[in-house]
Amino acid sequence: MKTLKWTVLLAGAMALGGVSPAFSHHSHAMFDHDKFLTITGTVMTFAYVNPHGELDVAVEGKNGQLVKYWFEMSNLTQMVSRGIRMTSFKPGDKVTVNYHPLKDGRPGGSYTSIVAANGHTYE
Repeated sequence: MKTLKWTVLLAGAMALGGVSPAFSHHSHAMFDHDKFLTITGTVMTFAYVNPHGELDVAVEGKNGQLVKYWFEMSNLTQMVSRGIRMTSFKPGDKVTVNYHPLKDGRPGGSYTSIVAANGHTYE
């Protein structure tokens, strides 16, 4: 009976341990997946980090002022499989970003593809 009790407790702990990473991941509900937008601008920063990379792009707005667009990238494993490396986007590079915009109207969103300064497209 004691063995069965410990087996059930261990199985429950293992099940919860396997699910906990899913709880820690955020939703993508902040992006409007029904819309696709495109901007061209200049890379300000590129963070090659987990849980998601981030790309900041300066785009010339109305009246010539620069507008900072923030883009959520994939996790490192997915970026590597798509050919995105730490040196793929450098400050000053011209890029074109295709993306799902943020629902709240702030500039930026979740990238779907990026055309780098060298013409290579990352999807």
